[in-house]
Amino acid sequence: MFAPKKMTPEEKLQHIAMMLDEIINDTTVPRNIRAAAEKAKESVLNKDEEYIVRSATAIQILDDISDDPNMPLHTRTQIWSIVSELETVKNE
Repeated sequence: MFAPKKMTPEEKLQHIAMMLDEIINDTTVPRNIRAAAEKAKESVLNKDEEYIVRSATAIQILDDISDDPNMPLHTRTQIWSIVSELETVKNE
């Protein structure tokens, strides 16, 4: 059995950007939440910053909207998953 290839921080951030795209392109998600996901994606893809800063900024943005009462349940679950992935980048 093959062990999964360990992703570099940059590969993880690219994957996270794709996860955020799912929220951004979901028209059932309120506009303010999609806007925050877009802002988090911009942070994740900002190559001018270190990995830890990019992930910490995105975590902060997503934390700020995670308690929004208008957020669909499936989106909240996606955001928790994304924050969990960002934590692994931040802790490397």
